Amino acid sequence: MEAEALQRSLVEVAQEVVELMPGLPQGVGQFLERIDDARFLAYFIAANTRMDLEDAQKLIELDSVNEKMRALITYLNHEKEVLALGQKITEEAQEEMTKAQREYFLRQQLEAIRRELGESDEQTAEAEEYRKKIDAAGLPEDAYKEAMRELDRLAKMPPQAAEYGVIKTYLDWLVELPWSKFSEDNLDIEHARTVLDEDHYDLQEVKDRILEYLAVRKLAHERDADMGGEEALQEDMQKSAGAILCFVGPPGVGKTSLGKSIARALGREFTRMSVGGVRDEAEIRGHRRTYIGAMPGRIIQAIKRTGTRNPVFMIDEVDKIGADWRGDPASALLEVLDPQQNRAFRDHYLDVDFDLSDVIFVTTANQLEPIPAPLRDRMEIITLDGYTEYEKVCIAQQYLIPRQRRANRLHEDEISFTEPALHAIIRDYTREAGVRNLEREIGSVCRKVAVRVAAGETEHVEVTPELVREYLGKPKVFFEAALRTEVPGVATGLAWTPTGGDVLFVEATKMHGKGGLTITGQLGKVMEESVRIAYSYVRAKAPDLGIDADLFDETDFHVHVPEGAIPKDGPSAGVTMVSALVSLLTGRPVDAEVGMTGEITLRGQVLPIGGVKHKILAAHRAGLKTVILPKRNEADLDELPDDVRDEMRFVLVERIDEVLDAALCAEGEEKAIPAHANGDGHMAEVEVETE
Repeated sequence: MEAEALQRSLVEVAQEVVELMPGLPQGVGQFLERIDDARFLAYFIAANTRMDLEDAQKLIELDSVNEKMRALITYLNHEKEVLALGQKITEEAQEEMTKAQREYFLRQQLEAIRRELGESDEQTAEAEEYRKKIDAAGLPEDAYKEAMRELDRLAKMPPQAAEYGVIKTYLDWLVELPWSKFSEDNLDIEHARTVLDEDHYDLQEVKDRILEYLAVRKLAHERDADMGGEEALQEDMQKSAGAILCFVGPPGVGKTSLGKSIARALGREFTRMSVGGVRDEAEIRGHRRTYIGAMPGRIIQAIKRTGTRNPVFMIDEVDKIGADWRGDPASALLEVLDPQQNRAFRDHYLDVDFDLSDVIFVTTANQLEPIPAPLRDRMEIITLDGYTEYEKVCIAQQYLIPRQRRANRLHEDEISFTEPALHAIIRDYTREAGVRNLEREIGSVCRKVAVRVAAGETEHVEVTPELVREYLGKPKVFFEAALRTEVPGVATGLAWTPTGGDVLFVEATKMHGKGGLTITGQLGKVMEESVRIAYSYVRAKAPDLGIDADLFDETDFHVHVPEGAIPKDGPSAGVTMVSALVSLLTGRPVDAEVGMTGEITLRGQVLPIGGVKHKILAAHRAGLKTVILPKRNEADLDELPDDVRDEMRFVLVERIDEVLDAALCAEGEEKAIPAHANGDGHMAEVEVETE
């Protein structure tokens, strides 16, 4: 029974092994069942297997047939497992091979379809080229993921698709932006000071601010390693060095050119963007890609043009930004001009964060009032005031004349300007806070000289006041204060405008009537109120001022501020209004060399006003010698240049009576030399010369 069981088991195992061995003839398994002799069966199976020589020898050496069958069953079971495993591996390999063959076949079909459609391998090569550019661009993680996602879409999209070009343009912007390119700062303090002095005269406050920035950067590079906490130090440095500078001042004082000087001093790239008149918020943040012809905003465009992530970026005319139904660009600038937020500036077109914290933003404006308060709060305001005549002469000699000489191709030995000639140009042909018109007039003189040199008439021209009048014609600016105030009823006031300070005249006249008051000159509501306050004060104080009170019942008054085409507003002409009315009614003219400014109350108090420095510089340009100011504006005198303080006299008043005493001449009196506030603010005694 044991032999029969072993024989059946051997046949069964042998049949299983036969099934796992491909290539054997059919019917072998059935043939094994017909063999009755157990010894022959064992030898037949052993002879047709891959048995090693040693195993075969051991099988032969066994005496018992049962032992032979038992050993052969063990061997065949092992062989069956090996064959089963091999068959599994073979099937898996065949499956993989079949899948690869299928993919290869499909790719060949796809390529054939592309050839039929006129496509080629260019699309694949283009996708691979973009992949290399993306890897080399140094994109942050979020931008890299977005770029790869768009690249995968591009690779699967036919070139004829409408969105194919949109994706290509988007990828071009991503790979061309300077994600990791920086300009190395030149931290040499003396070099920066030299550059700033070469490019601009005076402007010491601005120069000091730039040098402070450089000093912080230099110390940060030298001491960060010693102080520890690198991340916190970097954040603190960004707060101190990432301030947004805003230059505010009248036109022509050098605000825009300061940006170029800052870039040259730091060794950085410079770019400029004017936002004057911009009304579309998309100009700052860009358009979303869903729109046809969408582009990034002008911020990202400028960064791309510079090729570095840390340029000096000048934003001109921030006080002239408009707003309409398309959005508010000033609100879009809130994120750009905030060092704590612009680290993750997100343009609508790119839709990924771009770090602007390393950019030095410099803005310019002519006046602060139109700038929204939240935007103004993010900027460090630096005021650039108008230049005095002495400063204009120095600027002309050091900067304007050499520049115009080069522009008109004249050599240094062919033209020279005398100092009196420059004074003549400044006084008779320009009246401005800056030097833009002065440079134009100097350029006109240079062109006249260029004609003579080119014609061979002369080899050198020294420009004198006489030549200035010959070349530039009749004077364009006249000193009108003496002419206008030589009759009673006219007073000289001082005004502030977006283009700097200016002088204005208040004229008053009377006629027979019923006590009416007419106001002309395109005055604003506040200025009209000043006229009415002045009229009420003079009428109420008529007996104290030596004026017949009954005169007001039978007289009409007319107050006019000339240059009626120019709108005017503000309360600071109040003292000028009172002086003009009192001068008219008393017959005492206002001193021709006196200018005044200050707000008045019905009780005769003189209140402080703004723009004192601009107004005094305007008075200095107009040739006035004395300025009447509110007492509470005394501290503003410290901001004046030394030459202006030395040449002018200041009367500090608290009541309108003091204004009238200093401004009006008595009958038979030549003039009153008003009290003079020296540099220390102390009042000098009033001296009166009488006949």
